[in-house]
Amino acid sequence: MSGGPSHRGRGWQHVRPSSKGFAVLGWIDGQLPWWITGPGVGLCVVALYGLVNARLGVSGAWLATIAPMEGWRPEPWRKTFLLALVGGSIVAALLGPPVVVHGYGRLSELLPPVALIPVLLLVGGALGYGARWAGGCTSGHGMSGCAAGSPDSLVMTATFFTVAVVVTLALNAVTGGAL
Repeated sequence: MSGGPSHRGRGWQHVRPSSKGFAVLGWIDGQLPWWITGPGVGLCVVALYGLVNARLGVSGAWLATIAPMEGWRPEPWRKTFLLALVGGSIVAALLGPPVVVHGYGRLSELLPPVALIPVLLLVGGALGYGARWAGGCTSGHGMSGCAAGSPDSLVMTATFFTVAVVVTLALNAVTGGAL
């Protein structure tokens, strides 16, 4: 099998090739079902509250990596969490079925790369700025903040959803459903 990981060596005896690529123990042949991942994420949120009395959030973990530049020392678990996200993604990419991504959907078809790249950079910057301004990202507010009953997080999550629906409907109306 060219293009995939070699199944020789330590640890690969449990990885079987399938028609869709490599699947760990033959049962992760794609995305895990919601009834496994949802409770898993919920348990992570509860465990983090119980162990270190902190909220789970990706932007906070990213902030921990740049914190020394801002002169403060974050909790060490935040860097570990971010490294685990990146490491887990790499492991899933190596052990899971191959994923074929064809750009950014209709946006890639409508915009040439010379226009698409600045749009993506601008939107990414706006998301980062918004997460910092809002005191957290969708995962922090939506999962941890709402679970804790934080009024700020409940408002932020309602705002995220409302803006997403309105922008989607507006783009649909403006582009005639092309996006």
